[in-house]
Amino acid sequence: MRVEEFVSALNADFFAGVPDSQLKALCNYLVFHYGVNGTNHIIAANEGNAVGLAAGYHLATGKVPVVYMQNSGEGNVINPVASLLNEKVYGIPCIFVIGWRGEPGVHDEPQHIYQGEVTCELLDAMDIRYMILSQETTFKEVAEKQKEFDALLQSGKQVAYVVRKGALSFEQKVEYKNGNRMLREEIIKHVVDVSGDDTIVSTTGKASRELFEIREANRQGHGHDFLTVGSMGHSSSIALAVALQKPDEKVWVIDGDGAALMHMGAMAVIAANKPKNLVHIVINNASHETVGGQPTVMGSVDLVKVAEGCGYENVTGVACFEDLDEALKRAKNKNELAFIEVKCAIGARDDLGRPTTTAQDNKKAFMETLKQK
Repeated sequence: MRVEEFVSALNADFFAGVPDSQLKALCNYLVFHYGVNGTNHIIAANEGNAVGLAAGYHLATGKVPVVYMQNSGEGNVINPVASLLNEKVYGIPCIFVIGWRGEPGVHDEPQHIYQGEVTCELLDAMDIRYMILSQETTFKEVAEKQKEFDALLQSGKQVAYVVRKGALSFEQKVEYKNGNRMLREEIIKHVVDVSGDDTIVSTTGKASRELFEIREANRQGHGHDFLTVGSMGHSSSIALAVALQKPDEKVWVIDGDGAALMHMGAMAVIAANKPKNLVHIVINNASHETVGGQPTVMGSVDLVKVAEGCGYENVTGVACFEDLDEALKRAKNKNELAFIEVKCAIGARDDLGRPTTTAQDNKKAFMETLKQK
């Protein structure tokens, strides 16, 4: 179905959410027509943030908002759905559009498998009626279902569309780019070179895939690295706990701007604990590149000041390899909590692969390596 038809059937004019590859057509349509921040469309920090925006929109206008997300974001919306939107509380209507990663019977990455299995069960548990969209779904079917949903929405309930891969299409090409020059994979190569045999925790998405391939190209093992394949935004918290338990081991976390934004409160917790052995690197290309390149707000956020305000001790922002190498070496040699923001271009190799080991293999190798440190 053309995304224009889908949006028309929803009859809504406010959208908030977190981009998803299954919903790339919808995300590109919204960016193309409305931009990324404003009265009609906001790319949120996380899915719970999007629900809050939706609630505010309804309170101000009386209209029904739309919240879009990957199904991994269902966990982030359970609290605001149950304690804010639910008809036993405020009764705020909302339409959810959910990309179905890990659909049973469809091959996907390990972090999506269980989430895919419980996607519809979670909606049932939250008393949210839903329709599944596939490539065969027609505009007429969605329009008829929306008429049914309208009665539920008018009573203060929420409804959802669960979107299978390829169900929506958008013909207009949308290009995402910034003015930065360094590519993420090259940045990670420099981190690997300086960190040596230190521990690295990498964020979900292309960063972990690139780290894996760099180790393969170097003919190194993977035991020093924990590749966070899911739980977006939590790599820095994982790294903090590892650093606190292994105070004699230098721990590096390779974070992304979208991930850091999603749970930015973790930065305050890290700084409050002040682990002398932790280096927090945020590679900032101001985009959700792994799911399509849609913008984050991190292009206009001064992360260096955020880190300083939280209480990181050694804080640096870099935009070229010369400054990056200097910052990495300083962080390596100093015994203090460090933060490095690296301005990064949007883009990755077309032939970028995925880890050939399982998540369980990675965990076991990582833990065994840590035991020996």
